[in-house]
Amino acid sequence: MIKRFPGAVPTRSRAVAHDGIVYAVATARNKSAPLYEQTKDALAQIDGTLAEAGSSKSRILRATVYITDMSRKPEMDRAWDEWVDRANPPQRACIGVTLADKDLVEILITAVQA
Repeated sequence: MIKRFPGAVPTRSRAVAHDGIVYAVATARNKSAPLYEQTKDALAQIDGTLAEAGSSKSRILRATVYITDMSRKPEMDRAWDEWVDRANPPQRACIGVTLADKDLVEILITAVQA
């Protein structure tokens, strides 16, 4: 069975759970904030989505972080390091991209349900 968690746009889910795995995505709600704040906001969205899907950041297997300016990666790293479960760090990659509108960061997560 596949469970979908509706996103802000009717044609996209913010998470999908199947066979004990949660696939989630988040961007910041405040698009005018700097990268550090947008990252914190997106990670807070991930926390809420994972909880709703029966998981948590301690159960993340993999994260892919997309940012618009790799020269500002230390800002994202700082927010990530403050947030991540240090006892259970996931695999993580960071990729420089062009994102829509004023998004500076988008985060994809794969996690195990509890």
